[in-house]
Amino acid sequence: MNLSVQLAPKSKHGLLLANPVMTASGTFGYGTEYSHLFDIQRLGAIICKGTTLKPREGNPQPRLVETAAGVLNSIGLQNIGVEALIREKAPLWAGWKVPVIVNIAGETTAEYAQLASELEGVAGISALEVNISCPNVKAGGAEFGTDPASAAKVTAAVKKATSLPVQVKLTPNTTDIVRVATAVAEAGADAISLINTLKGTAIDIARRRPLLGNISGGLSGPAIKPVALYMVYQVAGAVAVPVVGCGGIATASDALEFIMAGASAIQIGAANFNNPRAPLDVLEGIEKFMAQEGIKDIKELIGAGRAD
Repeated sequence: MNLSVQLAPKSKHGLLLANPVMTASGTFGYGTEYSHLFDIQRLGAIICKGTTLKPREGNPQPRLVETAAGVLNSIGLQNIGVEALIREKAPLWAGWKVPVIVNIAGETTAEYAQLASELEGVAGISALEVNISCPNVKAGGAEFGTDPASAAKVTAAVKKATSLPVQVKLTPNTTDIVRVATAVAEAGADAISLINTLKGTAIDIARRRPLLGNISGGLSGPAIKPVALYMVYQVAGAVAVPVVGCGGIATASDALEFIMAGASAIQIGAANFNNPRAPLDVLEGIEKFMAQEGIKDIKELIGAGRAD
């Protein structure tokens, strides 16, 4: 049974995953936080939390609110900064079998390029995920992801600054995600991941105030799965580069829906919070499904559910 997928076929380094199960940025820390719970080396890839040039404290508390079918988060890219990541985390990753992808976020195109340049050639880093979709920061983030021209400009700048495979993460908070996806693919993205969170809020009716310190946050979890699945379906039918699906995936069945919609791989995000073994459960569920259906290669399932 072959579960391997190549997410950067045109990159000189390539990004070969042993299987299509990845963890979503911001939900799995730096990987080390989960390593005592299960064998994380069995995963296809780990994407670390969003990384910026300088350390960030993030948004004011409270930053998490549960919803009926998910969670609102307003973390605001709290992280240790790229220098500490290179010094403290990358040496650990260099000894791992599982590829680690660094999610990067900037306030300007130049910052994205600088981050890519600083991470170039660092042992333990297999690829970059360009976050142009975070809804919880005042500058940068989704500002780039809602406009095709801006998204393409950031993508091109990052590609110019690094030889690492580049995956661009898109926001659903835009009027035409296919136009944005097409623009970043044409600008050189090796793969496209989608979706990031949907923007939302919640009100404390007793205090008559927003529950989140930042007023708004990003909605993730089962509530956004149908939206994410449809956007993956749209984008997979419009671009020639591999697509990575994310949004509300908690079970193997969820993951298989995204794969059948055209995703070459999937990311598990909010599910990690209530089931830290979710990525492994999903992987084992995919393996069980393939065995039951007599499927020898995961590629037989990619796009198998499309009507076009």
